[in-house]
Amino acid sequence: MSKAVASLSTASALPESVPRRTPLFSRAAVNFRPAALVYRVVSLAIILTGVIRHSDILTGQPAWTTLLFYTMVSNLLCLAWVLLLLVRTVGDLRQRGRFGTSTPSARGSGAVMFAITVTMLIYLIVLVPSRFADGDAEIFSLTDNLIHIITPVLVIVDWLVFVPKGSFRWIDPLLWTLLPYVYLTWAFVYGALGGEFTPGQAYPYPFMDVGVLGVAGVAQWIIALTVALVAVGFVFVIIDRILGSLARRFVRH
Repeated sequence: MSKAVASLSTASALPESVPRRTPLFSRAAVNFRPAALVYRVVSLAIILTGVIRHSDILTGQPAWTTLLFYTMVSNLLCLAWVLLLLVRTVGDLRQRGRFGTSTPSARGSGAVMFAITVTMLIYLIVLVPSRFADGDAEIFSLTDNLIHIITPVLVIVDWLVFVPKGSFRWIDPLLWTLLPYVYLTWAFVYGALGGEFTPGQAYPYPFMDVGVLGVAGVAQWIIALTVALVAVGFVFVIIDRILGSLARRFVRH
């Protein structure tokens, strides 16, 4: 009898003594920190390259006015966020091992992803057509691609692959618009007070040119862009919730 009890107690102790490994694809994310670490190191290097090239820091004549544009603001936000992800991943690797995900906040990843998606969509929808019309030969240059397209794609892929799904809320797309609207408010105030984004230009983007479009025209642009961008935000939420639901069903089965 005592041997049976001892064997039972030993058997019950085994699961506790053996560390449980996180399933590789649980919560619709790749739960393998070395892969996340490599991806985030490469992403950080690429995003930093875009920021450096766009600001001309290495030329000895930095273009500080680039800091006035939402493009640079959103790229710097991505740079800081990916650096934070990288630090978190390294720390988790040391403390928790190879398996699992590393992010300070899944919803935070969504907010940063939305912020840089705004940059990409404004570039493709507004800036590219206007620059083509002006005969701009540098459209889709390496620097333009880095800061407007490649960085957004890197951040979106990081969320798709390495961030747990199922955390987004239906209110999130509206909350995510706060950063763009804070920038819009600041830009209008800055221009109204005599600030210039480029010599002789008191607005950062063509759809904000009150002198040409009028207040009503600018308002229409902002409303249309807001609707489009919030719709994209809801697409992110839908994808998040679908992937999260599928991952939970996979775990149950």
